[in-house]
Amino acid sequence: MAAHGSKEVCKPILRILLAVLFVLPMKLVIGVGGASGSIYAAALLRTLHKMGEHTVELVFSENALTNWQLENPGYPVDSIPFRRYGNRDFSAGFASGSARYDAMIVCPCSAGLLGRIANGVSDDLMTRAADVMLKERRRLVLVFRETPLSLIHIENMERVTRAGAIVCPAIPSFYSQPSDLDALVSTVTDRALELCGVHTDSFRWGT
Repeated sequence: MAAHGSKEVCKPILRILLAVLFVLPMKLVIGVGGASGSIYAAALLRTLHKMGEHTVELVFSENALTNWQLENPGYPVDSIPFRRYGNRDFSAGFASGSARYDAMIVCPCSAGLLGRIANGVSDDLMTRAADVMLKERRRLVLVFRETPLSLIHIENMERVTRAGAIVCPAIPSFYSQPSDLDALVSTVTDRALELCGVHTDSFRWGT
């Protein structure tokens, strides 16, 4: 029985490894939270659209839609080339583990959303999808966008990490000498994709 359980846990990990080695198409959920920083989500979606080989489905929080209009005036939500579900639409396949999605990125992830995910509060599609990723031992990457941090934030980050998620703060890097804002933002979003097993052409240290 224990051996069978180990095999089930290893299957998602094996699929991610195969995706990295052979560029297998993946089924991805992108959750856009209500924190400032939807510019990161826009860059993430543009990269995935350019790749073309992955199945991508979206869910926005209510505040995310407001911030998107403020921060991405040249990229209307309705022009995003992926299927978007309402945050109360539990008919989405990724609301159930049986649909076997490979990974989810929440970008940006607000402090409130982090807290709900950390404490198993799945009262909308966004948090339900995150809960599914954790219970199915799939990859969940939270691009956390908040500063400064309270002890509550730090404890919630510890809690989701212990549950299997990866907290990837929206902190850009500079050693690649990004030439513009888009390149700077991509140092975060490419990293989030790589953490899910999606290969990108991002700068690599030592190359």
